[in-house]
Amino acid sequence: MAAPEPNFLPVRACLFDMDGLLLDTEDIYTLCNNVILRECNRPDLPWNIKAQLQGRPGPEAGEIFHAWAQLPIPRAEYIRKNTELQRKHFPSAQPLPGVPELLKTLSESGLHLALATSSHTANFKLKTLHLQPLFRNFPDDQKVLGDDARIPPGKGKPAPDIYLLALETINSGLRKKGKKEIKREECLVFEDSVPGVEAGRRAGMRVVWCPHPKLLKEYRGREKEVLAGLANGSGDEQVKEVMEEAAVGGEGKGRGWPGRKDDGWAELIPSLEGFQYSRYGIRK
Repeated sequence: MAAPEPNFLPVRACLFDMDGLLLDTEDIYTLCNNVILRECNRPDLPWNIKAQLQGRPGPEAGEIFHAWAQLPIPRAEYIRKNTELQRKHFPSAQPLPGVPELLKTLSESGLHLALATSSHTANFKLKTLHLQPLFRNFPDDQKVLGDDARIPPGKGKPAPDIYLLALETINSGLRKKGKKEIKREECLVFEDSVPGVEAGRRAGMRVVWCPHPKLLKEYRGREKEVLAGLANGSGDEQVKEVMEEAAVGGEGKGRGWPGRKDDGWAELIPSLEGFQYSRYGIRK
């Protein structure tokens, strides 16, 4: 078996995003939004805007979406239509390739798993109730959702808080058992979104970025920035323009300490199939 990456401790905990990483729900979000956009004679949601919505808490993503979409209907009507569409389509969500095998292998290897998703409780249930065997890999007290009261307002991804909380849910259980706690650098974050990668890097954790092919196309040539946590979508010039034009630009993100290009703390993989466990010191 190959040795762990030089200068890195073996991974003891894996922390997972959900939408677009474990489940195919990012395509469902796009489908729902495009139905409404077409009803309003607006163009389909482009990936340069969608990239900025991924991984973020609902309210923040909503501001970016509406600033771009400029829908001719009240916000409340959009929410009603979107909620109805999501209730219809989320229960059809399916695991992405490689996910069941990855979670099973990690669980059986004795690693600690936690979920860290921006999805709020109601949507989480819609997406996962039909997939209980898959989500039993995550203990109930190690599932951190987007509406968790322990996450301060305004501290969703790309802030590191959700991943730090996910680690604390694991360490809380270890302390009760008198076992050694897990350090940040012993954690591996799995993400598909650019804000999510930044959140993991700012949490001081290693990161695997497994993006949607169309998202990767948007960031072609900037992959190293993403992996370093330096390509946060809020810095995208097109989104800045949209937000400024709509006069909904927010406060600074209170950036912590992302990484540096080529520092080895993050890698890009095209799929979760065939995951290289030995690269992270994980014994199968």
